[in-house]
Amino acid sequence: MSDILAENLSGKSVMGSDGTELGLLYNITMDLKSGKLHDLVIDPDNEISPRTVDFDVDDAGRFLVPVNRVQAVKDYIVVQR
Repeated sequence: MSDILAENLSGKSVMGSDGTELGLLYNITMDLKSGKLHDLVIDPDNEISPRTVDFDVDDAGRFLVPVNRVQAVKDYIVVQR
């Protein structure tokens, strides 16, 4: 995958590999010591229930998607469901 600046990802739509629109990218968490990325923090779409996804949810109700589940970054960020 080619390099992509984080500023270009902010607010990008996130879609499951099954075609479900999950929401918008809110943030990305990382380990400050190693620089390793951990999770995409996704502000969920109003139409989707947290019970219908198999991702952890933070205190604000945002989905936490491990970065190793990212399959593609183009018009959408596509994540494995």
